[in-house]
Amino acid sequence: MEVYDKKAAETIELSYQTPEIINQRMRTLAALALNAGESVLDAGCGTGLLLEMQAKAVDRQGRAEGVDFSEDMLDVARSRCAGFEQVSLRQGSVENLDFEDESFDALSCTQTLLYVGEMDRALQEMYRVLKNRGRIAIVETDWDGAILHSNYPALTRKIFDAWDAAVVNPNLPRRLKPLLAGIGFSAIRVEAIPVLNASYSKFSFSHGMLGNFAQTAIKQKVITVEESETWLQDIEKLARNEAYFFCVNRYLFSAVK
Repeated sequence: MEVYDKKAAETIELSYQTPEIINQRMRTLAALALNAGESVLDAGCGTGLLLEMQAKAVDRQGRAEGVDFSEDMLDVARSRCAGFEQVSLRQGSVENLDFEDESFDALSCTQTLLYVGEMDRALQEMYRVLKNRGRIAIVETDWDGAILHSNYPALTRKIFDAWDAAVVNPNLPRRLKPLLAGIGFSAIRVEAIPVLNASYSKFSFSHGMLGNFAQTAIKQKVITVEESETWLQDIEKLARNEAYFFCVNRYLFSAVK
């Protein structure tokens, strides 16, 4: 499981408040169809942006739990959700959810399963803690479909391939539906959520992501620091010339136990 430190938490906090990711959270919340008084678990809750919305949906008579592997992420989530008495946060893994069977009416999991080695175990845990007829919503990305305008396509390919190699499940969406069905979930629906940036600034999702991709490629010794600088400077130049373009699809899977 990837452990995000304080710096990574700050980066995610910024990039996940961009319009395209706000849209992703709204669609995830709609898929869960939470009601006041229900219980919901956000498995891999990160900095608590979705959890805060879930807490408002279930209201004070409900229960909103968040689990994350990173204490730095949880620190931000605790601060964000401090005013909600219905919220509880704890450190943990999606492969070992520390809850009783049939504890929740709904469960969400966003961009977490790409780091999970024991996929069947994680999905079985989610199934276990859901009540009968409980709802699940999972968001993941297939990075093979990412599009980036660059004057260095070969270098772009090396950097993107380095990211694929750094995570366990970079292309999970194409095989997630049969995995969910095999665990026992039914009424499975899949929706595409495009993340499209035609501009490049610290307020765009792809800004922090591409920097992270470059750093990952350096750590894996796939590219040099100089190549990273060349690549990122080219992106900045394209942006100044109104020629920047990035797009990738995320996929929202919803299902019922």
